[in-house]
Amino acid sequence: MLRRACHGRPSSPCRHARMSAQPSSLDSPPQPGPAPLPHALRTAGAADGTKPPIEGAGPIDASPSAREAAARSVPQPDTRSPADRYQELFVEVQRQRVFEDSKTFVDCAPLMPPEEILGAYRAEQGRPGFDLAAFVHRHFAPPRSACERATAPPGLPLAAHIDALWDELARHPAHHPHRGSLLELPHAYVVPGGRFVEMYYWDSYFTMLGLVPSDRPRLLHAMTDNFAYLIDTYGHVPNGTRTYYLSRSQPPVFALMADLCESTRGQGALRYLPQMLREYAFWMDGADGLADGGVHRRVVGLPGGHVLNRYWDDRDTPREESWREDMETAAACTRPASEVFRNLRAAAESGWDFSSRWLDDLNAAATRTACLAGICTTRILPVDLNALLHASETMIARLSRESGDTATAGEFDGRAARRAEAITRFLWNDEAGAFLDYDWGNRVPRPALNGATVAPLFTGTATLAQARALAATVRRRLLVRGGLATTEIASGEQWDRPNGWAPLQWMGAEGFARYGDQDEICRRLAQDIRERWLATVRHVYDQEGRLVEKYALGEGDGEASAGGDGGEYPLQDGFGWTNGVVRGWLDDPAWKG
Repeated sequence: MLRRACHGRPSSPCRHARMSAQPSSLDSPPQPGPAPLPHALRTAGAADGTKPPIEGAGPIDASPSAREAAARSVPQPDTRSPADRYQELFVEVQRQRVFEDSKTFVDCAPLMPPEEILGAYRAEQGRPGFDLAAFVHRHFAPPRSACERATAPPGLPLAAHIDALWDELARHPAHHPHRGSLLELPHAYVVPGGRFVEMYYWDSYFTMLGLVPSDRPRLLHAMTDNFAYLIDTYGHVPNGTRTYYLSRSQPPVFALMADLCESTRGQGALRYLPQMLREYAFWMDGADGLADGGVHRRVVGLPGGHVLNRYWDDRDTPREESWREDMETAAACTRPASEVFRNLRAAAESGWDFSSRWLDDLNAAATRTACLAGICTTRILPVDLNALLHASETMIARLSRESGDTATAGEFDGRAARRAEAITRFLWNDEAGAFLDYDWGNRVPRPALNGATVAPLFTGTATLAQARALAATVRRRLLVRGGLATTEIASGEQWDRPNGWAPLQWMGAEGFARYGDQDEICRRLAQDIRERWLATVRHVYDQEGRLVEKYALGEGDGEASAGGDGGEYPLQDGFGWTNGVVRGWLDDPAWKG
């Protein structure tokens, strides 16, 4: 396993959502503050949304005034992270391993005000016989697993199992424990599963793909309204709905969520345009006037006046949910600890935590002798991030034009065109026949191919010629018996071979399918990725009666796929984005024939 520390352009991406649905209306921590809005909508209003009961309840008042009132009624949360709230108590609980999983304590619900708990600890901790674990269990309630009945009754069809799981994974803010680290939300939502008992950003988009086929469009709209509320409240979508996630985001998929809502005929994407603009301003903060080689938070200046984006985190301390792991990584390395922490956090913003994709020494990663102390995430311009921002720019331009704001439409048409040009110039590699991440510090492409290479097809950013070339590369280097491999390197980290992940399967199959009407090779590859992934999920489901977070993909004939492994925590059941992608593909008429 990869060691923790060193010793020594076509149509919308939402192809699948062609079915009709009944209209429904259910729907830096914090410094530095929200980024300024693009000038065109700098004074745009807040998101609207309703205060829903759990999915399936009666009619909801969908008027803008009711939605705004519901959002205003959400209590203002204490946004301090657990490390800030509990200070030396937090450090001792993590250091002494009161809980085996570092995430458990930061998710615990305090049974009295945090200030009183910290005061009690300071008064008691020096007394003879003080028992830290007993103190913690007296003052905190640990979280429950997000999916306690993930195993299906024997013989239940896969689609029926997924349909039943939505109720297991659904949460309502009214049920949030008081004073915990959960961020308040106005509406119901779906969590991933297992140890992940809060709403996550990019997970949720792929989870939401299955809600309409499961006849849950109201929950889809409710979740999108939640994300709009988060942007209005914090200026961006946090990694997840915990206070300790506020300093970073995740791959920006809010525009795609809005597109999903539009495709269900429940509520148009235009109503989310103010939040799209505000989120875009967050990602582009500091971009204006950025010179070649200039960097600021998530933007990097490149030759020719181009600007592309990187992942970042506004903090440079250990991740609170992985405090022990990050401290161990930094302790045995010669780099400044703050630099290591920042890059670990930036990788968490990518959603790929962790992968050889972010490591400086790829040769060591391939032999499982690399370490996360060599992580260099902030030095890398990722293919997927920039493709998703291109999709956001394209969507903002279209919606602005629909609203009659031709000035903003023209501005974002230009932004999208410039980004597409930069993606081809810096991220497309003719020799590899693939989109590759770019090391902006050393001004060279990253040599290792990974599954994010398909993102510019998913967003329609790629040309047909690029799609054709990439199809040949992916079939030769990443397609295996069980689906689309994440990378070519088996490092022991979870976002590396042999693991396969639902979001990459979706972006790969749907991406190549976008170009399939013009290219038979792309069409066949799209079908192969989809069929192989469904076969992988079905095989594990038939064997174990569950869907899981990731899968170890069978590579060749006779090698069966299984549940995945590696990383900082055990394999999790549930599982939101696996459920959503599989349910989105089952019985989809777009894939027939």
